[in-house]
Amino acid sequence: MAEAASKPGRVARAAKAKSRPALSRWTKVFLGELAATSNVSASARKAGISTTTAYDTRRSSPEFNRAWQQALCEGYEHLEMELLHRLRTGEVKPAGTAKRGMRSFDNATAFRLLAAHRDSAARQRAVRSNEDAEAIVLSINAKLEKMRQRMLGPPASEAAVIIDADSNDL
Repeated sequence: MAEAASKPGRVARAAKAKSRPALSRWTKVFLGELAATSNVSASARKAGISTTTAYDTRRSSPEFNRAWQQALCEGYEHLEMELLHRLRTGEVKPAGTAKRGMRSFDNATAFRLLAAHRDSAARQRAVRSNEDAEAIVLSINAKLEKMRQRMLGPPASEAAVIIDADSNDL
């Protein structure tokens, strides 16, 4: 009886899983668009999935979640560069009856987007820095081990060959 009660749930989950596109087919498109736009809805549309599928996958797959955070960090960096460009050059907009457009410096929306993504990008940068620190420590340890080996001298078999070679020179 318990088996019969669990079948509808299993059938519903299987049908739901079949209706989703394969993870590998859409993730690359989704993450690329997310990096370009920092917009989950636009990224889901471009990948041909629902935002629910994207969020569910993020919750269930640590690897996808990490890639999502990296894409948002990249998107934040793109936005930051665009904002800096706008701050320096402004945007030329038509100015009513004037013959030439006027340069406009409307950055309120860009500042709001930067504020919205600042925390997640800062977290991702911290993760990236920590990974770099681990690689540096491993590299230093490898160099120290090579130095230790040189100080200890060659292994006994190599030392015997060196001694034999030296005795032939006499």
